[in-house]
Amino acid sequence: MNNLYPLKFKPIFKDKIWGGQRIKAVLGMDSSPLPNCGEAWLISSVEGNISVVENGFLAGNALNELIEIYMDDLLGEKVFEKHKEEFPLLIKIIDANDWLSIQVHPDDKLAQKYKYRNGKTEMWYVMHNDDSAQLISGFKRDTNSREYLDLLEKNQLQEVLNYEKTNKGDIFFMPAGRIHSLGPGNLIAEIQQTSDTTYRIYDWDRVDEKGNSRELHLKKAMEAIDFKAEETYKTTYSKKQNETVEAVSCPYFTTNVITLTKPLGKNLESMNTFVVYICTEGEGTITYGGGELPIRAGESCLIPAELEGLMFRPQGKMTLLEVYVI
Repeated sequence: MNNLYPLKFKPIFKDKIWGGQRIKAVLGMDSSPLPNCGEAWLISSVEGNISVVENGFLAGNALNELIEIYMDDLLGEKVFEKHKEEFPLLIKIIDANDWLSIQVHPDDKLAQKYKYRNGKTEMWYVMHNDDSAQLISGFKRDTNSREYLDLLEKNQLQEVLNYEKTNKGDIFFMPAGRIHSLGPGNLIAEIQQTSDTTYRIYDWDRVDEKGNSRELHLKKAMEAIDFKAEETYKTTYSKKQNETVEAVSCPYFTTNVITLTKPLGKNLESMNTFVVYICTEGEGTITYGGGELPIRAGESCLIPAELEGLMFRPQGKMTLLEVYVI
C-alpha cells in the first residue's frame, strides 16, 4: 500500500444571501459561477458535502472513503474508534458581506434529541477585516427566557447582545448555546464540529430575490440558548513568532496559532491523531517524508496520523492554524 501524505481537498463553495467577493478577491479562490460566495468548505464530512482529494495518487477519492480504507493510519486510533467513518471537524472560510442571521447551535445532547449526531461548537479566526467590522458573541449582561422573548417580540433583541469590534488575528470561541452573528467586512476561518445544524433567531427582516424570508427556528433556539453573560468573549493568546502557541482547547478540538518568519520543524510522532493546517496569511511549503507541498492563504491540508515529521518553510511571513482532536 502506498504511504499516506498531506492531503489537500477541492473547496466546496456556497452561495449565501449575505456572501461577498473576498474569497475570490483576497484569497484568489475561483468560486465561479457563484455571484457571491459566502463560504468555502475546505474539509468536510457532512452528508451531501463530502470533500474530495485534489493532490497526489489519491486525487478524486472522497474523504469518507479514505477513512474507511486507512482508518487509524489516517485519523489516529482513538479518533477513529470514536468517530468511525465521519471526519470529526468541518473546516470553512466565511466571507460576510452583510450580517449573518442571529443564531445559536445545539450541544450534542439537544442535537441528538432531534436525531442529529453532533451538536456544533465552533471557533472563528479573523483573517481579514474592514475597519468597521464587528460581530455578535453572547449577551452583554445576564438575561432570561422571559426577557429574551419580550425583546424578540419588540424587535429589540440587539439591546442585550454583545457586539465586538474585530481585528486580524482575533479569535472568538463559540460554544454550543452561545447566541452569535458575524457582521459585514469579516473574512474568517471557522473550525467546528461536523454539523450543519443552525437555529436562526432573527434574519434582519431580509428577503431573497423572490421575496421569501429564510426559516427561523425560535422554539429549538429557546432550548439551546445559554442566557448567562461572560466577562470576556475574545480569546486571548500569545502573539509569539516561530513557535506553536495554544489558543483554544475544548473537548472537540485544539487549535494552535503558528506565525513563521523562518523554518520550523514539527515532530508529530507522539500525537497519534491527524492534524489539519489552515494557512490564514502568506504562503510557504510543508516538507514531509515523501516530498513537499505548497500552501498559501485560504488553503488547508490534512496530515494523516501516520506521518511523523514535518518542516514548514515560510516565504516571508506565514500564519497557520494547527488543529487536531485528542
